[in-house]
Amino acid sequence: MVGHSRRWYHNRTVGNDDTTIYALSTAPGKAAIAVIRVSGPACKQIYQALCPHTALPEPRYAALRKLYTPNEPPSPSTVLDSALVLYFSAPNTVTGEDLLELHVHGGPAIVRAVLAAIPKCGRPGAIRYAEPGEFTRRAFSNNRMDLPQIESLGETLSATTEQQRKLSVRGTSSSLAARYEEWRMLLLQARGELEALIDFSEDQHFDESPAVLCMSVAGQVQVLKAQIETHVTNAMRGELLRNGISVGLLGAPNAGKSSLLNRIIGREAAIVSQEAGTTRDIVEVGVDLGGWLVKLGDMAGLRRAGLIGPDAVGAIEQEGIKRAKQRSLESDVLIVVQDATAELDPEVTETARKCADLGISVVVAVNKVDRLPNNDSFAAWKKKIQESLHVPRERIFFISCLDDGNPTTATPGAGIGALGGIHDFVNGLLETFQEMTTALAPDSEGDPSIWQESLGATERQRLLLSECLDHLTAFLSLVHSPPMGAEPPQNSPQSGISHAPEVNGEEDEAVDIVLAAESLRSAAESLARITGRGEGGDVEEVLGVVFEK
Repeated sequence: MVGHSRRWYHNRTVGNDDTTIYALSTAPGKAAIAVIRVSGPACKQIYQALCPHTALPEPRYAALRKLYTPNEPPSPSTVLDSALVLYFSAPNTVTGEDLLELHVHGGPAIVRAVLAAIPKCGRPGAIRYAEPGEFTRRAFSNNRMDLPQIESLGETLSATTEQQRKLSVRGTSSSLAARYEEWRMLLLQARGELEALIDFSEDQHFDESPAVLCMSVAGQVQVLKAQIETHVTNAMRGELLRNGISVGLLGAPNAGKSSLLNRIIGREAAIVSQEAGTTRDIVEVGVDLGGWLVKLGDMAGLRRAGLIGPDAVGAIEQEGIKRAKQRSLESDVLIVVQDATAELDPEVTETARKCADLGISVVVAVNKVDRLPNNDSFAAWKKKIQESLHVPRERIFFISCLDDGNPTTATPGAGIGALGGIHDFVNGLLETFQEMTTALAPDSEGDPSIWQESLGATERQRLLLSECLDHLTAFLSLVHSPPMGAEPPQNSPQSGISHAPEVNGEEDEAVDIVLAAESLRSAAESLARITGRGEGGDVEEVLGVVFEK
């Protein structure tokens, strides 16, 4: 059934036709060189029409040729351009078809003239301009690329930071698709064992009872489930690299949050004033910090509201505090900025603890240490922060936003005695990012490096893997025994497999096996849809979106 569906899918959905497609492969506009790519059976015909009476270059060898207006005698008046021409013969090309590349001069008029000439090289309708993503679609159809590779290609083209580049490169190999296919085949094999039990248990002798066989399959599924769960976790870590790490700056009014933001990004993005409460709304700034895309949020200072006098909190400040707390809870990393000359604010402490309880990484920057008479109080500060905020010692830093120098280029250990100042704080922040985005590996896997590529799994892949996990969980719930010490209900359909025929009749047991096999089929189908080879009705729509990117 799966094989038949795949053939239909290739023939009806992304199967190639006899047309030849062409498109400008480089960015439009003025440039030294523009590359025009042609793919399809008419590549040689197009070459002969544009370069009459000249031999086709050897495959994969560049040759300088004059391009002429097609269907007209070659003459100086019909020259379109002098171009570097490359020919690639099928099937060893990016699309799996004959491929022709014309490297022409990048002037807009020349590019327009050559593009207009190409469809005139064949019969009407045989040569057309490519639709968005059509070259990639043909590569997929001819098994030159799999869908995870195509998604990684799109991310490679849109990468703006070093970590995004590394992430996209991880997915450009075929190993992700190979792993998904390996998992799918394991599920198909397990499903086959169950269906053999359904179809032939009355006709043939099985060495194992239905209960033992199902529990054996469940053991295999449990191992696979743990691997997929790790893969999903790593995919979520990869999304931090892809979408950016959300960092919130939390602290009391006038603790130095805006000053620290400006120091980190190297410009005046937030207003800095000696007057407390300058920041009322959230100031969001995106920055490339050490190769990580970071979304910094400077928020209103938190303080306990007073009823009257200077401690009274107005409506605007109350709204700012409310938004600051919400933004903190939505952060991936929370930087608590503490004034070294002030006490810990209970509002800040409470919010930071809530964030830590949710698994948000908390980093503390004790600011304004230049105002302290000596370094003797640093140890006391660390102890107080550890006890109040439950933050490890290695994530507590002493800084002064008045330090000279660039925080990303200053010498480690310089700035605040032997404490490092802004530079060590930024390094500590980067180490936190590294911990958050390092791939995990199941306990059973000896080599964690093979899981690095799972960081490159896209959100679409992660959602389908989560769907697969739901089906595996449903399967395990059918075959696993009740909790230790619990008596299985005598009429429970879930107890039929794991407790064999004496718990339920043979008919109930068969029904349970059918449901278990169906759960495995659905799980395998979720994996097939990741690579674009599934039976689901939404596959074509998904492919269209991916190719256009």
